Amino acid sequence: MAEIKVPFHRASITKAEEDAVLDVLRSGWLTTGKYALEFEKKFSKALGDESIISLAVNSNTSGMVLAMEACGVKEGTAVITTPYTFVSTAACARTLNADVYFADIEKDSYNIDPAKIEEILKRDAENGHKVRAIVPVHVAGNVCKMKEILALAKKYSTKDNKIYVIEDAAHAFPSPTKLGYAGAIGDIGVFSFYVTKTITTAEGGMVCTRNAELAKRMSVMRMHGMDRTTWNRYTSPKASWEYDIIAPGYKFNLPDILAALGCCQVDRATLFYQQRKAVVDKYNEAFKDLDFITLPPDGEGNAWHLYLMRINPDKLTITREDFAKKMQAAGLGISVHFIPIFHFTYWKKLYKDFTAENYPNAEEQYSRTISIPLFPDMTDEMTEYVIDTVTKIGRENHA
Repeated sequence: MAEIKVPFHRASITKAEEDAVLDVLRSGWLTTGKYALEFEKKFSKALGDESIISLAVNSNTSGMVLAMEACGVKEGTAVITTPYTFVSTAACARTLNADVYFADIEKDSYNIDPAKIEEILKRDAENGHKVRAIVPVHVAGNVCKMKEILALAKKYSTKDNKIYVIEDAAHAFPSPTKLGYAGAIGDIGVFSFYVTKTITTAEGGMVCTRNAELAKRMSVMRMHGMDRTTWNRYTSPKASWEYDIIAPGYKFNLPDILAALGCCQVDRATLFYQQRKAVVDKYNEAFKDLDFITLPPDGEGNAWHLYLMRINPDKLTITREDFAKKMQAAGLGISVHFIPIFHFTYWKKLYKDFTAENYPNAEEQYSRTISIPLFPDMTDEMTEYVIDTVTKIGRENHA
C-alpha cells in the first residue's frame, strides 16, 4: 500500500480544543450540559439569527430522524429526496416506516432537480398526497435551488397536508445566501459535525428551526420522550428524579465532551472556509485549461466542503476507477461522493424501478467524479503535489 503523502482530510485541532475537552473531563459532568447549551447558542448566532432554535444531537442521521418525525413522516407517508447522497438521508425515512421518492439531480450539478421534484409532487397529488417532506441535500456545500423548492412545497401543500422542507445541510456550513444560511432556509435544517465535515465534534450534528412547535417536539424526542433534560434535572432545585415520559423517544443527545470541540470549532468556521477556498482557487486555476477535467459546480453560498473533480472520460484512455487507483498509488487520499443509492442491494430490492437507467444524471456524475484532498490545514506543498499528480496522470493517459 502506498504511503499517504496527502490525506483526504485532517481535522484542524488546536490547544483550544484540547483545553476545552480537558475542562469537561475535570468538571465531573461529561454528558449533555453547559457546553452543549453553549454550542447551540453559538451555532444559532453563526447562522446569523440568534432566534433560530438549535438542538445539538449525536449525528446528522439522528437529527434527520428527529426532523422527519416532527414533520409527521411515518408509515403511509413519503419523503422526496435525491439518490445522490449518503444513504442515511433516505434511510431515516425508512426508519420511520415511510416511503422514499427519489428525484434525479440536475444535469450540470450534484443537487436535486426542482423540475423532477415537481413531477413527483404532481403524481402524488393524483394518488392521495403521501408526501410530507422534501429533503434537498446541499452536496459538497453547494446550495440547492431553495427558492424553487420552497415554492413547490407551498404549491402542493393542502389544508390537510403541509409539505415541509427539511434541508440536509451536512456539507453546508457556513453557506450564506440571499435567502439566509443554508440549513436555516426551510422548515428544518440538519447539520453534520462528523470528523471530515467543515467543523467537527468527532461525531455529532445540529438540528435548526424557527418553528417553536417543531423544536419542542424534537427536543423531547431527542432524550427518551422525557419532559426534562438531564442537565435540568441535576441543576434545578426541583428533584432530579421527577420527570414524565410523554412520547416514545430516542437517545440522540450530544455529550459535553464533543460539544466542547464544537464550541471551539464554530469560532473558526469562517477561517476554515477561507483556508479551504484558497486551496479550491489553486485547484481551479491549475485545472481550468485541462480538457480531461471539468471543474466542480459552484454557486451562491458554496461552503466548499468537498472538491468534486470530474474527469472527462472521452479525453482519457483510462476509466475513473483507473484514474483513482493511480492517484492512490501516488499517495493521495481520495474518495467518491457519492455512490448513488440505487446501487445498493437493500434499495434495489425495495423499489424495482430504482435503477441507474431511471436516474441518468446521478449515474453520469457518479461515473466521472473523484473527491480529492481539501481541508483547512493543507500546506502549499500538499496542494501542489495534488495538482502535479492529477495533471501528470491525465497527460500520461490522454486520448
